[in-house]
Amino acid sequence: MIISKKKILDYFTLSKPGINFLSLISTFTSFFLASNNSFDFLLLFHTLFGTFLASAGGGALNMATEVEIDSIMERTKKRPIPQNRISHLEGFIFGFLCTLFGILYLTNFVNHLSGFLVSLSIFSYVFVYTPLKKVTSLSTVVGGIPGAIPILIGWSAVRNEISFEAFSLFAILYIWQIPHFLSIAILYKDDYKKAEIPMITVANNSINFTYLQIILHLITLIPISLSLYYFDLVSQIYFIGALILSLVFLYFGIQLVKNKTLDASRTLLKTSIYYIPFLFFLILIDRIINQ
Repeated sequence: MIISKKKILDYFTLSKPGINFLSLISTFTSFFLASNNSFDFLLLFHTLFGTFLASAGGGALNMATEVEIDSIMERTKKRPIPQNRISHLEGFIFGFLCTLFGILYLTNFVNHLSGFLVSLSIFSYVFVYTPLKKVTSLSTVVGGIPGAIPILIGWSAVRNEISFEAFSLFAILYIWQIPHFLSIAILYKDDYKKAEIPMITVANNSINFTYLQIILHLITLIPISLSLYYFDLVSQIYFIGALILSLVFLYFGIQLVKNKTLDASRTLLKTSIYYIPFLFFLILIDRIINQ
């Protein structure tokens, strides 16, 4: 049976490529930072490939689980399963197989700790965060955990352990996700309300609590992002760059609170999307210069 290009693209969409890309660059960055002066390219390939498979599977399982919600919301109703371009069963099978092979691949070709971590990430994403979205606005807090675990996978692939340095990287990615998610929650408030998802922007009568959470997390992100310097993982090059990036991020958060417009929220979202790749790029440049 020949699979059409459109079908392949639909399966690619099912894997949530945006989230998968974030998982891969997070894994790569922590792998690179943990490697010090020795760099195993074959191990890197195994780590990234296993993470890619598992992340793709998690995205597909999430979409297969949330098909009813996706069918209601404007920003998700054109996804493959709500549009019946891929059946519900096909989505589950694709997600299950990708997840299973990803876990087994990491366990066998990297180490057992990496396999366990990716299992924890997928389980918490699909079976904890996803059902919680229908119950409480705290799902956003929980959802940041599986989103940040790929950082630990990259580190554990090299060191076969999780150290305080690894958790400082984890904390950066975790804290960053909150203002990122909340800016989305503001933009699609009506969408979430229609789907009866109790996001913080829907569950609270005042939007001010959402703004407060954004600012508090953006302020927290400043010392957290600089913690790598105090662990001697990076030099002053990263310190200065990370400080500038974090202050710019905070500035646009303040602009959102000041102006209270969808445009300001959209700008904050775009800033959050650029923040992590730029920060990780700084880590790589810093390490290359100081080797």
